[in-house]
Amino acid sequence: MSMIHNLRAAVRPARPSRLSLRKDGGVYDATRPAEAVTAVVDCAVYRDGARVAFERNLTPHEAIRQVRRDGGFVWIGLHEPSEAEFSGIAAEFGLHPLAVEDAVHAHQRPKLERYDDTLFTVFKTIHYVEHDELTATSEVVESGEVMCFTGRDFFITVRHGGQGSLRALRHRLQDDPELLGKGPSAVLHAIADHVVDGYVAVADAVQDDIDEVETEVFSPGRKGTPRGTDAGRIYQLKREVMEFKRAVLPLVRPMQLLSERPMRLIDPDIQKYFRDVADHLARVQEQVVGFDELLNSILQANLAQASVAQNEDMRKITSWAAIIAVPTMVCGVYGMNFDYMPETHWKFGYPVVLGVTVALCLAIHRTLKRNGWL
Repeated sequence: MSMIHNLRAAVRPARPSRLSLRKDGGVYDATRPAEAVTAVVDCAVYRDGARVAFERNLTPHEAIRQVRRDGGFVWIGLHEPSEAEFSGIAAEFGLHPLAVEDAVHAHQRPKLERYDDTLFTVFKTIHYVEHDELTATSEVVESGEVMCFTGRDFFITVRHGGQGSLRALRHRLQDDPELLGKGPSAVLHAIADHVVDGYVAVADAVQDDIDEVETEVFSPGRKGTPRGTDAGRIYQLKREVMEFKRAVLPLVRPMQLLSERPMRLIDPDIQKYFRDVADHLARVQEQVVGFDELLNSILQANLAQASVAQNEDMRKITSWAAIIAVPTMVCGVYGMNFDYMPETHWKFGYPVVLGVTVALCLAIHRTLKRNGWL
């Protein structure tokens, strides 16, 4: 680990100026007006747990200059920034290029990484998609991402996806000056708690979908036999649970580190709150793993029922074929063109043969019925 840390420290760029090159060769100016950076959702300075009011919206450069002169911290929220839009902010705050690349391109696993004096945290947000009926193409969960850069005097969030807005969370934190006064680590905890609470709500909703499918698989159909359900619906639900699982399981280790290992950027009082988040996440982890195993069992049971139903159909077809074979054989004998068949001139030949045929068919039917083939 120390070797990796040294390598990362070696490639950390020197603190750049306000100007940085864009990918297209142009120059991004961190001092330009905030409204020109369309990815910036909000940029605010917090001091003593309260948002500092200014006459106009501050640019990221102006906000961090205010913080480093008068104290407090700056919280910048961005939504799906391009490389050009994020490069100036990354340069101003000295963010590591590897973390910047992950934040811009997204599609990362939940993780916690330390780059010198900055913590980089990735959360996957999960949103339950309401649906009237679960089908083989239903979207059950929708995922997004929130990347967080936690520094000594700044906190930057980069959000990807249409869900997971942090506006309500920001307002809620602003109503709790005592908690917000703990600095950027308080915001990191609030986002972690917000994301995990979302997991809990989604887990309860997915549980209802699984219960519905399980009931349909094992509910009795005709003649008291399980009627089963469409395997495509079960498989689709399993795929959605797998997406949920990919968001929850990798986050367990980062939450354990934040709740157990002392870190310079995490206030000791806030670290205690991370334990509660880790406990909730562990409960969701158990649920999601249980969902996956339960859906495996339901899918296997449904396939077994389909196989049993096919066997029953084949037995019925075979049984009726055996019954029909008797009159077919008799009729086949009578259909042969023989000149010397004594029973053809016998007065009671037809009713006797017909009666014997019917009796044999009934006997075969009764035997098959008693053995459960019909």
